[in-house]
Amino acid sequence: MTAEKRKMLAGELYRADDPELVADRQRAAVWMDAYNAAGAHSPAEREELLRTLLGSVGEGAEVRPPFHCDYGWNIHLGGGAFLNFGCIILDVARVTIGDRAQIGPNVQILAADHPRDPALRARLLEIGRPVTIGANTWIGGGAIILPGITIGDDAVIGAGSVVTRDVPAGATAVGNPARVRS
Repeated sequence: MTAEKRKMLAGELYRADDPELVADRQRAAVWMDAYNAAGAHSPAEREELLRTLLGSVGEGAEVRPPFHCDYGWNIHLGGGAFLNFGCIILDVARVTIGDRAQIGPNVQILAADHPRDPALRARLLEIGRPVTIGANTWIGGGAIILPGITIGDDAVIGAGSVVTRDVPAGATAVGNPARVRS
């Protein structure tokens, strides 16, 4: 494993143009071509395809194509998790989606982040922060989950919301930025 990949996995600044990371993204791109062409396959056949790339896939997890990710092996789906059409997961850090989580269409889950310091960005440095989505959550269509966010079990995220802060278990958060409703 290269030093840059080790840095990425450790949550440190790294360069994404590292040859090993480029090769990993290329493998994921080839896989996405096959997976996204498998829309007419049965959910069981697509689940088997998911197992060839993703870090872990619980029984009965379903991801409707088209689906896009950076690497795949950093994504962990719980049993019965459901991701609807057009989901994008930038998985430069671990992304965990709990059992029975329901993810609406065109949701973006973004573990990839960039330094705020322009000098670091100019050096093409990036960083990842893990995203955790709890069990039995519902994330409405078009929501965006930012890097480093944890959404607790049984939470609801309104359609089109931009989640910039952690959401506690059982809470409902809506808006841009998403705020917990009382």
